[in-house]
Amino acid sequence: MDVPDYLQRVADANAAALFDATADHRPDATAIEGETRSFTFSDLHERSRAFAGGLHDRGHTEGNRLLLYLPNCPEYVTTILGGLRAGVVVSPVNPQYKARELAHQLDDTDASVVVTHPALAEHVHEAAADIDADPDVLTVGESTADTTAFHEVSGDPVTVDVETDTTAMQPYTSGTTGQPKGVLLTHGNLRAQAFSGFQFTGLPPEEQRELVFLPLYHITGFTHSTWQTLVRGGTAFVRNPAEWSAETCMREIEEHEITSFIGVATMFVDMVNDESFGEYDLSSLDTVNEGGAKMPVAVQERFEERTGVAMSEGYGLTETTAATHTGVGSSFGYKPGTIGQPLRMTDAKIVDSSGNEVEPGETGELLVRGPQVMKGYHDLPNATDAAFTDEGYFRTGDIARRDAENYYEIVDRKKHMINTAGYNVYPSEVESLLYEHPDVADAAVVGIPDDRRNETVKAFVVRTPDADVTADDIREFCLDNLAEYKHPREVEFVDDLPRTASGKVQKFKLVDEDA
Repeated sequence: MDVPDYLQRVADANAAALFDATADHRPDATAIEGETRSFTFSDLHERSRAFAGGLHDRGHTEGNRLLLYLPNCPEYVTTILGGLRAGVVVSPVNPQYKARELAHQLDDTDASVVVTHPALAEHVHEAAADIDADPDVLTVGESTADTTAFHEVSGDPVTVDVETDTTAMQPYTSGTTGQPKGVLLTHGNLRAQAFSGFQFTGLPPEEQRELVFLPLYHITGFTHSTWQTLVRGGTAFVRNPAEWSAETCMREIEEHEITSFIGVATMFVDMVNDESFGEYDLSSLDTVNEGGAKMPVAVQERFEERTGVAMSEGYGLTETTAATHTGVGSSFGYKPGTIGQPLRMTDAKIVDSSGNEVEPGETGELLVRGPQVMKGYHDLPNATDAAFTDEGYFRTGDIARRDAENYYEIVDRKKHMINTAGYNVYPSEVESLLYEHPDVADAAVVGIPDDRRNETVKAFVVRTPDADVTADDIREFCLDNLAEYKHPREVEFVDDLPRTASGKVQKFKLVDEDA
């Protein structure tokens, strides 16, 4: 589907103006379908404008920070739209954080206002006390001690003028290694990704129904599942990730005739291993996309074979406002195991350690450049400088290769590469093989110190229910299918793997626990 004229004519740089154009075009259509209530485009339009005015009335204006500390709910979207209109920079935060974790983001943003849930307000007050801050705390629902009810914050409608490179949002990196960094995303970044959403499905707006189980604080959950859906004029069925189960997801798809679903790899692992897999009708799905971590080909094939629905893997980062690559709409269709081709607005290349571009089929670091790439890290000029090349390419830190048809494959994170006796081992290759074993439900591979080899390969494996596979069985399976130096010399069975809320395995925790 092409971008409609009414969006192409929007000249206002404020990203909220794109939503306004869609709301004018589809005022009575359902924009957000929550678990207990729904909101039309007109509802969101009016409430977010009034909320922006209320923020100004309370002294929160252009350049101030708003910490958004909520689980998925319709008010989450209202807050972001209101913040964009008010010129207030919205900083989403993981609602699973407790006071200690929250304090870092509250301090780093110097947020003047926090939007949260009454059940989370105590963490806000504790974090604020720890850093000697005094933010204005707004609660969705009833007010509590020292807070104001979200619905009471209202003023004369306002949408401020901004420049394209004005900071709009400040999400934080996942923190799989080191302290999370604030990422400065601009109104221009959001506008670029809004338009790229028309590449992901050809359905007309009135037919698009997106199931949102990804957390909205995560860049994929907001940008692709929600922001792009709303700008296109579709309906986002917003659900609480805390209530995620594979069966619930599949039941929702059948019940609401969902046409679009985006998940992380662990969600699809859950689905294909669930005893109800195959019992629900998923034929309403038009597009199924995966991102956040490399998708095991074996899991993708099991999903597609049982459901009859093709899955596309995509790729993006918080620093790129989500996608830079996708298999949807690629020149030669889907290619399992790849992240597809760069989006039309994205310039990508793969370079060696000297910065020279490599030939197709060779591995190197993936670099990207485009209008969706952040302008930098908050208050970290050295980290910002290190993240970009002199030509303006962003260094993703991911090892990739591309083929002759310009399809890209993520091999692994640069920092995850294992060097054993001079050989490079990419954990994702070993993990993909492990997923093919019928008794393996989940797996993660790391490098551990070895006096002789520098590092050696270790696999952490979650067995499927009632499986009796042994460590020797796993080693032999790998030796039969991989070069000898790649096989895991150590295998440890665990009940589950430590993951971030977005599904990424926290490998540093596995290494620390092993040590």
